Amino acid sequence: MSTAHVLVVDDEADIRALISEILIDEGFSVTVAEDAAAAREARTADQFDLVLLDIWMPDTDGISLLREWSSQGALECPVVIMSGHGTVDTAVEATRLGATDFVEKPLSIAKLLRTVERSLEDSRRKAGTPRNVLPSLLAPVGRSEMMKKLRETVKKYAAHDSPVLISGEPGTGRGAFARYIHMLSQHAGDEPIMLLASSLTESNAEEQLLGSEKNGAVTAGYFERAAGSTLIIEELTDLSAAAQKLIIGVLEQGSFLRYGGSQPIAVKARVLATVVDDFEALIDAGKLRRELVANINILNLRVPPLREYAEDVPELLSYYVDKLVDAEGLSFRRFSVAAQNRLRNYPWPDNVRELKNLVRRMLMTGSEEEISLDEIEADVSANARVDEPLVKQDLLALPLREAREQFERAYLQQQLVLCNGKVGKLAKRVGMERTHLYRKLRSLGVDFRSAASED
Repeated sequence: MSTAHVLVVDDEADIRALISEILIDEGFSVTVAEDAAAAREARTADQFDLVLLDIWMPDTDGISLLREWSSQGALECPVVIMSGHGTVDTAVEATRLGATDFVEKPLSIAKLLRTVERSLEDSRRKAGTPRNVLPSLLAPVGRSEMMKKLRETVKKYAAHDSPVLISGEPGTGRGAFARYIHMLSQHAGDEPIMLLASSLTESNAEEQLLGSEKNGAVTAGYFERAAGSTLIIEELTDLSAAAQKLIIGVLEQGSFLRYGGSQPIAVKARVLATVVDDFEALIDAGKLRRELVANINILNLRVPPLREYAEDVPELLSYYVDKLVDAEGLSFRRFSVAAQNRLRNYPWPDNVRELKNLVRRMLMTGSEEEISLDEIEADVSANARVDEPLVKQDLLALPLREAREQFERAYLQQQLVLCNGKVGKLAKRVGMERTHLYRKLRSLGVDFRSAASED
């Protein structure tokens, strides 16, 4: 699969390196040029799908270079102008000369990527080139090592047609990862078929999945509609028992019969499915069939909760600000450094989905351009949930004494479970004298009486 080749022209080495690293992480091929002379040489030696062109350069400015290229004939690829000192006149002149877009410095990574994607997509439509020339920018935002490794894994998986089981907590973006795999695959030219598992019932599962033949009329089911493309099953644990049985049969046999039909139809769709992190517990409870998971779990991808790559929170905040401003027409606001640092230490129990909703609230309800720490504190306090597991609780929202008590209570309760309710064993495990431990358990309201009677 080919990737778009981008020429980055900027006289600042740091900016060239930053843009190059970002685009390479997203799957692009990148060439850099430090001035107009190097840019001319690069365009003579190679062909590009997009040029990112800085305006202010020492030898020849970007507008003059764009005018030069334009005077030589139609530009063969889109050109996006970059400038930290842009004016309306400059933007108008750049557009007149053939530039497709204009981005301001300091660069917003999210906005830069969307501009690149939009320019390449427009160019692709005009040229009628295949869709899979573009790497997908549905990739998870983030420059942490965890996100980089995850993107690399996805790229490897995209090269195959094997089923993939995508696990993770709700709100982590498992469905987005499934679409990302599809968009990087050889099937990217066709839209993936999305199946919401909860939409299938015991009575309609067969016709919905396999299709039907009635009085000469044929209705295609999900597997048939996804032929030559990808079938994405969202949340396996929501499948009815009948639907699970049917899917197992289709995957194991590699074919199916339409309801009312007699001729077997080969399965020609790649299957990707999402599932909750603790799906093994649901298998043990008899709610999810192990054979179903085994047939899909040829390749597996775990999407981590946001709290495991919290260093990417500032970038995610910026990304969703730009995205919501563009998509929903909300007023632009930026998160203060203090607000960003606070949110890096927030546990995000609902993951990226919760972050996006928080950004939307901040843009809809605030009036100042800067989002303050006080606004964030008020918001997370109003949405706090005390029934979350300890790892997902926002202890920073509590006074020190309450936070310490909450941690100690949850810690000792869980340790007591691991010690099979034996307080003597618990004392050894946590390194406390037994009498002191009893006093601590009483003060925290931890029910140990039944456990103590067995000890």
